Amino acid sequence: MQSLWMIAASLLFACMGVCVKLGAAQFAAAELVFWRGFIATLLIGSYVLLRRLPLATPHARTHVVRGLAGFVSLVMYFYAISLIPLAAAVTLNYTSPLFLALLLALWLKEPVRRGFYTVLVAGFVGVIFLLQPTLARDQWLGAVFGLGSGIISSIAYLNVRRLGELGGLPWLLAAEPVHAINLRGGPLLLGVGGFGVLAQLCMTAAYKHGKTLVSASLAYSTVIFSSAFGMLLWGEILPWVGWLGVILIVASGLLATVLSRRTDTEVVTD
Repeated sequence: MQSLWMIAASLLFACMGVCVKLGAAQFAAAELVFWRGFIATLLIGSYVLLRRLPLATPHARTHVVRGLAGFVSLVMYFYAISLIPLAAAVTLNYTSPLFLALLLALWLKEPVRRGFYTVLVAGFVGVIFLLQPTLARDQWLGAVFGLGSGIISSIAYLNVRRLGELGGLPWLLAAEPVHAINLRGGPLLLGVGGFGVLAQLCMTAAYKHGKTLVSASLAYSTVIFSSAFGMLLWGEILPWVGWLGVILIVASGLLATVLSRRTDTEVVTD
């Protein structure tokens, strides 16, 4: 069942990305982030009120760190989607497992197996392969945002994992004009917020009820869905070296997840 939850989450995340890219023609990235959070707050808040669920938590600090990291990552991710091809932005955001593996190994001192750091190097080589032939000179800012979203996402996912183990500032549009919402922009904003919330709920269910490795593996199907949407809607076709980079990033992310976990009695590091 966790497989279906994660596949659904991946498709919904890809749909959110489509709405972000379409909405970027009318709204600033900061506005899209605001409406993503606002709509999510309305939907989740309504559910909490209807079910009369308690909001108190003994793990407030972990929630705050996860929220701030996720917020900053989302801002950078939306900027990346608005500036570079959808498949490239999604793939760069999905470098987060590589950085999460580094955090687990270097910060939390979790044991890793032989080949771990080699796999990470291969993943970062994949980033180079993806960026170099794929992006024009004026798109590198988007690449920086995309990669930054992956780095900061790793902090958010680390705290999601901690919250799972434990059981458990409004966005001001400074220096950005606020655009009126019309019949075209309204549904896109609803899509950004609605798809995002549903995807997050499906992903949470997948990680809560399933095996982490299986869920992490299936999460990469977002890249496939996003690539398909990019080709169908905008004619975005990555060069073969770019696809090689995508494959290296995905494979390295999966292998890093495996090698960063203790599976044998004896653990050997590079």
